[in-house]
Amino acid sequence: MNKEFDDNGSAEFEKLLQGVKPLAQDTLHFRPPVKSRRDVVENSTRQQAEVVFSDIYQPLLPSDAPMRWNRDDIDPMEVKRLRRGDYVPEYLLDLHGMRQAEAKREIAALIQACIRQNSPCCCIMHGHGTGILKQQLPIWLAQHPDVKAFHKATKEWGGDAALLVLVEVAEQEHRR
Repeated sequence: MNKEFDDNGSAEFEKLLQGVKPLAQDTLHFRPPVKSRRDVVENSTRQQAEVVFSDIYQPLLPSDAPMRWNRDDIDPMEVKRLRRGDYVPEYLLDLHGMRQAEAKREIAALIQACIRQNSPCCCIMHGHGTGILKQQLPIWLAQHPDVKAFHKATKEWGGDAALLVLVEVAEQEHRR
């Protein structure tokens, strides 16, 4: 009786499966995916931005004069050179429409790019708007260890709505 049932069932099963193609077996890998070098660098830059900039720190900044600042170990003449336009920014960062967290990440990435590309000057455009970024940007820049000085930009680079930033870049050895 079992033999009849088995033969009968398998024949019907074969009829049902006529014309069906078997699926290819996928191999599953349960290891975490390997991250590219670019992803690792971007992630470390984001983490650095989170650590470096604090909203609590309040540096001594001018309230009545144009926005300017220099580190204690930097000659005040560097700020004057920024104001006069002796430094030409190679990088421009436009913060229009960004939130504070996004702006922090972008500023940190800009400073890292300046250091990597050996570019001592950059321009950050914060815009007029509600003034939140205009107010916070100097506070964040004063906290970064690689920022030597900054000054309100000339009209050519954005005027009151931008800052020229002087970044400390390492002296490159002469290559042959």
